Amino acid sequence: MSEEIPNEEQPQCSQSSQGSTLSPSQARSQSQSQSQSQSQSQGGSSSSSGPTSASQSSSGSGTLSSVDTLPVPLSSVPEEPQPQPWGRLLPMKQGFRAHDCVEEEYLFGRESSCHYVFGASSDRKRIQQYSKKHFRLYREGTIAYVEDLSNNGTFVDGKLIGRKKVLPLVNNAVLSLAEERNQVFVFIDLMTDKQSSFPKDFEDKYLVSRRIGTGVCGEVMLAFERATCRKVAVKIIYKKNFPSEGTATRNAQREIEILRKIDHPCLIRTEDFYQTDDCYYIVLELMEGGELFYRVKSQQQLKEGVAKLYFYQMLRAVEYLHRNGIIHRDLKPDNILLGSQDDICLVKVTDFNQSRILEEAALMRTLCGTPSYLAPEVFTHAVTTGYGIAVDAWSLGVLLFVCLGGYPPFHENFGKGSVRDQIVQGEFIMLQSKWRHVSNQAKDMVRKLLVVDPSQRMTIEEALQHPWLQVMMSHAHNDVIITSTCRNGIE
Repeated sequence: MSEEIPNEEQPQCSQSSQGSTLSPSQARSQSQSQSQSQSQSQGGSSSSSGPTSASQSSSGSGTLSSVDTLPVPLSSVPEEPQPQPWGRLLPMKQGFRAHDCVEEEYLFGRESSCHYVFGASSDRKRIQQYSKKHFRLYREGTIAYVEDLSNNGTFVDGKLIGRKKVLPLVNNAVLSLAEERNQVFVFIDLMTDKQSSFPKDFEDKYLVSRRIGTGVCGEVMLAFERATCRKVAVKIIYKKNFPSEGTATRNAQREIEILRKIDHPCLIRTEDFYQTDDCYYIVLELMEGGELFYRVKSQQQLKEGVAKLYFYQMLRAVEYLHRNGIIHRDLKPDNILLGSQDDICLVKVTDFNQSRILEEAALMRTLCGTPSYLAPEVFTHAVTTGYGIAVDAWSLGVLLFVCLGGYPPFHENFGKGSVRDQIVQGEFIMLQSKWRHVSNQAKDMVRKLLVVDPSQRMTIEEALQHPWLQVMMSHAHNDVIITSTCRNGIE
C-alpha cells in the first residue's frame, strides 16, 4: 500500500648472476696477501709455528698439483647480506608500479632525475597536475616520513600535508596526489607490518593493507596479490557470529568451489578461499567505484536514466543467481558495487556467497538486525512455511525506491509504527518533492515489487519485461558495459 504526499604492490624480482671461480692457490694467495697486509698494518711479523705441509711446500715453490686447479665457486665465499626494504609503496591506480624503499630517501615526480618518475603512462589525465618534484619519502630511525614538494598538494589519508611540510607515515597510509580523491599509493611499513593472524598459505599469496568496509557479517580488507600487485578485496567473516545449529554440517570449501563457477558480468567474482578455526577469508574481485550507498548519498537521488541502468544490471545478476539455485537474501546498497566513479558504469552484486557458506538460521538472525531491505515473509513465515526467491524481488524494489527517491521507503521517521510493522503492512510514502520528476512507469515498477503477498509480487522475469525497462534492454545487447548477460549455468 503506497501513498503519494504533496509537497513536504609490482614486487621486485630476484636476479640471478653467474659467479666466477678461483683456484685454491689463488684463494690462498689472496688470503696470504690479506694476512700480510694486516700484519704490516700492526707493525709486526708472523711465522708459522707448525710443520709445513706438502701442498704448502709445492705451492710455495711455484709447482701446482692437479687438485689445485679445480675451480671453487665464489658462492662458497661469504657474501655481504643484501639490504632489506624498510617500506613498500603499492599502486592504487593503473599505470603506477610498486616501489620498494631500501635507501634512506626517494624523490617522486615528473623530473627524470627523480628516483620514481611519473610518466604519461602513469596517469594521462592528471600528469600535468603532478610537480617535477612532487614529494620526498624518507626514513629517520624506524619512522617513515613524507615531505610535500608539490604545487597542487600531497595528501596522507585525506589530509593535505602542505608545501615544504612533513607528516609521518604509518602502516597502510594512503597517499593521494593533486586531489584528495586521487589515491595513488598505499604505504606498507615493512619494519612493523605483522600479518601473523592470517593463515600462512594466505600470507604467502596476499599482502593485506587496510580496512575498506565493515558489516554485520565481518569486515572487508584491501589486499594485494604478492606476485602481481593486483588489488583484491578480502572479506573476513568471524565464525563466532554464526554459531552452528547442528542442523546441517556445511562444507564451506565445497560451497566456495560452487561459487567459483559463478560467471556473470554483474556478479563479483570469488577468487580464493581460506579458513581457520575462527574465520573465513574470501578473496573477491575488487570494484573501484565504491558502494551504491555512497553514490546515492552523495547525489541525494539518482537520475532516472542512471537508476534504470543500475537496476537492469541488478535484475540480470539476481536472475542468474536464481537460475543457479542461489537466493541472495541480503540485497541492499552496501552490496551493490560500482565499476568506476562515472555515472555510466558496470554494476556488480556482492555478498551472495555468504548465503552459501553460513548456516541459514544464523545468517537470518543477523540480517534481521538490519531489516530495512527484508521482505515481509521473512518476519512472518520464515519459521513456519519459509520463503523463496520472491524475497530478492522485494529487496530489489526497496533498492529501486532508494535510487529514485533518495530515501528508504521503510524508516522510523516515515509512517507509523516500527520499521518491521511498516514492512509487514507494506506501508510506504512517495514524497512529491522527491518523486514529481520520476516517470509513472518507474513508480509502477516500484509498487509492483513492494507487494506484501509474495505470490502476487512481480517476479524478476516479469520485471525484466516491464515497459520501463524495454528501452534499456534494447540498448543493453549492444552496450559494452553489459555483455554476455545470459551466460550458461553452473555445471
